[in-house]
Amino acid sequence: MFDVGFSELMMIAVVALVVIGPERLPKVARTLGHLFGRLQRYVNDVKADISREMELDELRKFKDQFEEAAHSVESSIRAEMSSAESTLNAIASEADVQTKAAVDAVESAATPASVTEATGSEASGDRATPAQEGVGEAVSRPAAAVERKTAA
Repeated sequence: MFDVGFSELMMIAVVALVVIGPERLPKVARTLGHLFGRLQRYVNDVKADISREMELDELRKFKDQFEEAAHSVESSIRAEMSSAESTLNAIASEADVQTKAAVDAVESAATPASVTEATGSEASGDRATPAQEGVGEAVSRPAAAVERKTAA
């Protein structure tokens, strides 16, 4: 702070001895020592407070950066989830369309064979031929499988 050497201190002591006097000089020196100690403690407290405030400010900045990074990660995850969800919904709707088309195809294929079996065997009184029975069973198996898939 101040560059005060030994010679300057001796000069101040001699002037203080002459001005204050030898009786009151020890009391004044003690009082000045206490005031100087208080001043040093006050300066140290102010330095510590400033240091603490700077550290808190750095922590706040770090917290803000961390929260910003967390928000960006959250938004990217949400974007990926919505993208994946839309892709899965598109695949599910496509699968529904294909399943309905397969069910319609199976039903349309099963209807004429069933009608032929029923009308042919009832009208003539004969039993269905083995070829007709095989067609009916082949058509009914995939239809049952499709019905089980759609029920699940």
